[in-house]
Amino acid sequence: MFKDLFHKKKYATIPSGQPRTKPEIPEGLMSKCPKCGNIQFSKEVEKNLKVCPSCGHHFRLSAWERIAITLDEGRLTEFDAELSSEDPLGFPGYAGKVEAQKKSSGLTDAVITGEGTIGGLPVVAAFMSFDFFAGSMGSVVGEKITRAIEQAHEKKLPLIIFSTSSGARMQESILSLMQMAKTSAALARFQGGGGLYISVMTDPTTGGVSASFAMLGDFNLAEPGALVGFAGRVVIEQTIRQKLPDNFQTAEFNLQHGQLDKVVHRKEMKSMLTKLLDMHSVKGEIINGG
Repeated sequence: MFKDLFHKKKYATIPSGQPRTKPEIPEGLMSKCPKCGNIQFSKEVEKNLKVCPSCGHHFRLSAWERIAITLDEGRLTEFDAELSSEDPLGFPGYAGKVEAQKKSSGLTDAVITGEGTIGGLPVVAAFMSFDFFAGSMGSVVGEKITRAIEQAHEKKLPLIIFSTSSGARMQESILSLMQMAKTSAALARFQGGGGLYISVMTDPTTGGVSASFAMLGDFNLAEPGALVGFAGRVVIEQTIRQKLPDNFQTAEFNLQHGQLDKVVHRKEMKSMLTKLLDMHSVKGEIINGG
């Protein structure tokens, strides 16, 4: 009895100096929602069109991801694929940054334009991507948008633009700002001739893009929670010296104050676009002036 009471316990020893191995988790396997903080399998989020299953937060999509879920069978006959940004003003370091953006994004610039169908109805469409220079609008973006508008005008097709942008590209200075007037003028000619233009704003749509073609649609739509505005919140608060509402510049705030026609969930966007196109068509052909 006493022998068992005073018997020394045996302990396992861990060799010192040997690093503990951490389980390897493949990169990109999990995604954390920036809104609710829930961590979920990335594949499950992708199956849900990159919408958080827990809170409905809309993750950003690349241009090609947007094309895949919007156009019938994800098919796009691309326009002006060869157009690429250069360095018109010789801005220090700009040329190298453009090349780096091309490699990281797989794009030649911040927008893809072309022709396809939605719900069987033909459209000319433009898809901006935040992956390239934060979707900033330089000479190439303005030119491709303008050419897409002119194609829609010539072919008598409706125009749909999915916008996402940080604004004008400062490395192209006045040339970038001129794209606001150029795209707006092209839209005025298109809409004056009876063309139908549907603008869809995604997170974020700001600066020169929101101050030009993004807000000029016959129908202005946006995804839930998208940041839509011109100047940044801090700049505005410092200018007017007032505290802004917490939901300021969200899609819902803009809808409440008459800047948008409707906030549309990503899962319902294609059906909404199909309805709008069908409303302006007869036997599959879009009515000019409708």
